[in-house]
Amino acid sequence: MSVLVGLIVTLGMLVVVPLGLGLVDDPALARTRRMWPLFAVPGALSLWLPRGGTATSLALCYAVGTLVLAGHAPRRLARGHRPDPAEAALLTAILAPSVAALALVAERSGHELFGFGLGILALTVPHFHFAGFAAALVAGLVCRAQDSASCRFAALSVPAGTLIVLVGYFTGEWVELAGALVLTAGMWTVALLTWRDAGTAARTRATGALLRVSAGVLVATMVLALSWALGEATGIPHPTLSWMAATHGLGNALGFALCALLARRRLQQESDTEGSTAWTR
Repeated sequence: MSVLVGLIVTLGMLVVVPLGLGLVDDPALARTRRMWPLFAVPGALSLWLPRGGTATSLALCYAVGTLVLAGHAPRRLARGHRPDPAEAALLTAILAPSVAALALVAERSGHELFGFGLGILALTVPHFHFAGFAAALVAGLVCRAQDSASCRFAALSVPAGTLIVLVGYFTGEWVELAGALVLTAGMWTVALLTWRDAGTAARTRATGALLRVSAGVLVATMVLALSWALGEATGIPHPTLSWMAATHGLGNALGFALCALLARRRLQQESDTEGSTAWTR
């Protein structure tokens, strides 16, 4: 499982985060995106070294980059960006990698942060790259492209669900289950809206296919997430963490996040005006 999780996190660090940041029309974020490899490459290398001082130092380099990224959140608010649902989703995406980096530094150093075992910390890293960053960003992009009640619900419930799941780490499995329910509701709404975009907004078959794959995979992976959270809360049989990494984790990384962001990039390029698929300053 550790090899698979390492591959998924490497994809998140080196591809998903910079690809997602490229969908936001903000010169400050563009500068951070250009600098991102300076932080992400050491972070990715830390995943493949034994726990210890070298791995921890490389993970700390990545943590610095995530803090630089997180610093854009208060600056966007100071520049007068309205805290509407789409902006709330973007702010969640900006902040999420720093949570992942905190877990990464603790895990690479062999320190059980807040009483969480090293295995849980290792899984927290991909969770906040894909549920925290990618899913929130996609939900916000969907909401920015077309303002409707369902879009606003998706843009708010994905960040809210992610936050409740995080709170559940500290308070118990039932809170985590509640977060999984909220997150699933938001993600399924994103899937429905994405499927609709495949038939209306996509101008090429390739873009439409990417949108449909991301929507279909998202429905399936969130069923797995619900089954795991329900099993943890009630004790009924449910998938193991290894099985979840191989199905839910891999599916969200490749089938949802990568396909969705590539599709949004293609939509951005196909559109006459970037404002329909990207944030403006």
